[in-house]
Amino acid sequence: MRKKIDFVVERILMILMTVMVVNVLWQIFSRYLLNNPNVFTDELARYLMMWLGLLGAAYVAGKNLHVAITYLPSKLNIKAQKKMTIVVTLSILFFSVFVFIVGGGRLVYISYILGQRSPALQIPLAYIYAVLPLTGFLILIYKLDDLKCILWKK
Repeated sequence: MRKKIDFVVERILMILMTVMVVNVLWQIFSRYLLNNPNVFTDELARYLMMWLGLLGAAYVAGKNLHVAITYLPSKLNIKAQKKMTIVVTLSILFFSVFVFIVGGGRLVYISYILGQRSPALQIPLAYIYAVLPLTGFLILIYKLDDLKCILWKK
């Protein structure tokens, strides 16, 4: 299942990056060559960057390629390293559940109820903010799988 999730997230990230590059190139072209800048390109680039950064963070967390301080764990024995890994994984789980899923879910709900829309694109902001609980859910899946592997490993 993890490989399927990775595949889907990779494709989404590639699409987001492609759209962002085309959007920024159009912004540059329309601003400097046509002298007629589009008002939506700046806002779209901002939202695409938000989605790209958050989904990218979830993807990197799933691959365990995130920034880590390895000095202290390298000085510990195997048993202590395992305990530290469990504590770190539980901390990430706690953060992803309460900040991304609960907090992000509340933000999405409030934005939806209030009917907030983006200024230029007129997209409901709840759709933009939906990346927060989605990221939290992805990190939750990845870290629960990591925890299962850590605990069942001898």
